Amino acid sequence: MKKVLKWGFIIIASLVVIIIAAILIIPRVVDVQKYKPVLEKKIAEASGRPFSVSDDLRLSLFPWAGVSFSDLHLGNVKGFKEKDFVEVKSFEVRIKLLPLLSKNIQVKKFILNEPRMVLVKNKNGGVNWELPQKTTEPKKVEKIPVGKISGTGLPISGLTVEDFSIKNGMVLWIDHAAGTRKQISDINLTLQDVSLDRPVQLKFSAVLDTQPLSIQGSFGPVSKGFQEGSVSMDLSLSALNELTMRLKGALENMAVTPGVELDLEVAEFSPRKMVAALGQTFSIQTADPNALNRMTLNAHIKANSKKVSVSNGILGLDESKLIFSMKASDFSKPAVNFDLNLNQINLDRYLPPKSGKKSSAEQQDQETKSQKSEKSKESTPGSTKKADYTPLRRLILDGQLKIDKLIANKAKIQDVILKIHAKNGIFNLDPLKLNMYQGNVSGKATLNVTQDVPESNISLIVTKVEAGPLLRDVLEKDILEGVMQANVTLAMAGTDPALLRKTLNGNGELLFNDGAIKGIDLAGMVRNVQAAFGLAEKSDQKPKTDFAELKAPFTITRGVINTPQTSLKSPLLRVIANGNADLVKETLDFRVEPKVVDTIKGQGDEKQRSGIMVPVLVTGNFSSPKFRPDFKSVAKQQLQEKVLESKKVKKLLEKEELKQLQETTKGLLKGVLGQ
Repeated sequence: MKKVLKWGFIIIASLVVIIIAAILIIPRVVDVQKYKPVLEKKIAEASGRPFSVSDDLRLSLFPWAGVSFSDLHLGNVKGFKEKDFVEVKSFEVRIKLLPLLSKNIQVKKFILNEPRMVLVKNKNGGVNWELPQKTTEPKKVEKIPVGKISGTGLPISGLTVEDFSIKNGMVLWIDHAAGTRKQISDINLTLQDVSLDRPVQLKFSAVLDTQPLSIQGSFGPVSKGFQEGSVSMDLSLSALNELTMRLKGALENMAVTPGVELDLEVAEFSPRKMVAALGQTFSIQTADPNALNRMTLNAHIKANSKKVSVSNGILGLDESKLIFSMKASDFSKPAVNFDLNLNQINLDRYLPPKSGKKSSAEQQDQETKSQKSEKSKESTPGSTKKADYTPLRRLILDGQLKIDKLIANKAKIQDVILKIHAKNGIFNLDPLKLNMYQGNVSGKATLNVTQDVPESNISLIVTKVEAGPLLRDVLEKDILEGVMQANVTLAMAGTDPALLRKTLNGNGELLFNDGAIKGIDLAGMVRNVQAAFGLAEKSDQKPKTDFAELKAPFTITRGVINTPQTSLKSPLLRVIANGNADLVKETLDFRVEPKVVDTIKGQGDEKQRSGIMVPVLVTGNFSSPKFRPDFKSVAKQQLQEKVLESKKVKKLLEKEELKQLQETTKGLLKGVLGQ
């Protein structure tokens, strides 16, 4: 028995000595350089690219298995003039062999020195990083259900790396089709204290074109959080000497249902300066050149493949501050909830800058060209691409927007509240509330995109809004004063402004109290026709028409506004106006009938007063309306009153034999007056 144990020990010891001797002797006896051409050939055949490595290829097996080489070159496929796809100045890796038996990876060093990669896109759209297509039949791969993983954790039991570094790397991007060239140089990556059981320290730096980029921080430990748990991370990013960002949180359930939960902090930076640092022109043109110059962002983000939520969000943009939260799920048919609270914003700053003013001839020429273009588009089937509203039809939306102070088209608005709900392509905005110019506006709106042409409608109630300051801000014209009330209902279809005007329908009523129409003196027109229509000497005093009430009921049919009886009541005047305003052609056609009253009373005076009627015709277009007296109507009125309506004539015509003469006389007068 003792002899058996003795010989067994001798045999085992001998095997160990032989293995150690082989590990020590083989690298010295076997000529690695002899097999280098074979290695280069195999890699070239597999990649479809030329491959070469220098003659200093080295192999070691004990106590560390190691490989080192220099001057590696992996060329481009045919069709690319650039010689190399990848090149490496030198590479060295050393790893212990015996711990590999227990799936424990112990790396002494992993050093990649001066790697260089050139990514190219040809003019024909081809790229150099795609592998050559093989004609062999693809192998059947067994699909693993989402969320399932073999084993109960990482495929390795341990990992330690003493020295991991990538030094002085470079990635070059060349797009021959677009004529662009981008370069990331001086790439350096260092991982310290690499282990599955401890946080790994990371340092990364590079130069993007001429601008620095760096990331540093820690992540891990990985061992306990890979399967079901979390892997902590705390990373700080700096870019372009302008942007500083911090990501602090954890990666969750990476092997089962990958997700992330982290706090995002973006320090104040300038989007304009960032784009300039990249050597690009800022593509967003704004009316205010100082807009989009300051931005900050903070938020808590939690997301996985099924849902995402953002809470405690704060976005700073110039002088504006937005506090927001959002949840989204079921991305195939997104269900989104949001809550937005904005302290203030001047939207006019972010609109495109206004072009220089054009002469009336240039404007008319441009309008003619625009009308011809619209007719051409309408007559040519398929000339315009239809918008795809499918994503909006799938969207389920429920949210609220609040704005404390808003400037839009120079109008000053406060306390905006807007709630929106959307499902199956129908968006409901209800309620819509805001305060402006000492009054308020309330209403609701609907947008329907269930069809190819969107349909929308809106109802608004305006209460006690000061019209003068509003019009001065929006139109920069002092044309009307008064307290405005309004009730408006509108419906339209399409998204193009021209189509919206053509399909506009609705009705409503505008009411102004205790105000004045500036720039026109209706009382003066009544008293003095020559002065009213520019035939007399002009006064230095700006004309105006005071009123106690101005009421304008209206209907809109296919872009044509009709008012059957707009009325103005003032101490000296009663005015009735009727006619049309064509929004499509931008033309006016109104008849205004003023009447002087004998007494000075307020709005409550409803009695008919005597006076001279001087009707006024308003024609022309929106930009240059024309006013002229209706002489035919004046003549007809005077003849009617002086002749046919006089007491003597009426008494005479009451006789039976003269009734036929009465009808004939009226017909003759109508023929003479053209009415």
